[in-house]
Amino acid sequence: MHRSAPRLSRILACAAVPVMLVAVGCSSDSGSDGKKSAGSSSSGTAGSKSPEPTVEPAKFADLPDPCASIGKKTIEDLVPDAKKKGGTAGGSTDLSVRSSCSWNGLDDQGVKGSQYRWLDVGFTRFDSDQSLGSGAKRATADYTKQVTKAKESEGAKKVAAEPAAGIGDEATLVTYGLSKTDEDFVYATVVARTGNVVVTLTYNGAGYAGAKTPSSGDMVKGARKAAEEAIAAVGKTGQSAGSEDAGKSPEEDTKKDQADAKGDAGSEDSPKSKATPKS
Repeated sequence: MHRSAPRLSRILACAAVPVMLVAVGCSSDSGSDGKKSAGSSSSGTAGSKSPEPTVEPAKFADLPDPCASIGKKTIEDLVPDAKKKGGTAGGSTDLSVRSSCSWNGLDDQGVKGSQYRWLDVGFTRFDSDQSLGSGAKRATADYTKQVTKAKESEGAKKVAAEPAAGIGDEATLVTYGLSKTDEDFVYATVVARTGNVVVTLTYNGAGYAGAKTPSSGDMVKGARKAAEEAIAAVGKTGQSAGSEDAGKSPEEDTKKDQADAKGDAGSEDSPKSKATPKS
């Protein structure tokens, strides 16, 4: 009886060993699987990359003919006796990115003097670029720049600026006076943006040989009408989801183009250089 008790204890102890081994084995396998699973999840997260955000395509892929962007009837009304009815185109290395046109004329009213008028319209288009942003975003930045430039015109007096509702996506009207060639000129400039295109239109005039200085109201009315037609002309060029010249910047135009444009503006602004009012 005393011998059988220790023997029974040894048998039970041996029987318990496999159970413990199985439990340990399961626990070990579970830990291994857990490590593998965690490793796989970690490597999967590290390997994946977020796709780069795509830039919104430019709305307009071309610009209208600047000298045909404003109707003939409007030109006749705003610039009586224009020297060139079809306008004078400004220089540009790429007319799909930057273009301009101007008209000037001296309306001789005999003993009442003469009325001088000058009208200029310029277009600048921006393409979408992955590093620079969408065409609309770039155009918005240029729009702000052009408004500031108009308000800071050298020699300008009584400068005023206000939103010009109903012209493009956004527009600003800038008015001021300027004295030159011994006459008082009245200016009205409309800077407008439609999509990825910025339109800058300037209309000014003066009375010569005793003629009255044009009213600011008349100059504003004329500038707004011409700007509306210029914006409409941009829309008629058609829309495109992209452009073959994507990434090209208007700043790439040569200094010569800028000098030519300034030369045109300077000569057109002063009728005394090319025409002498009759008394």
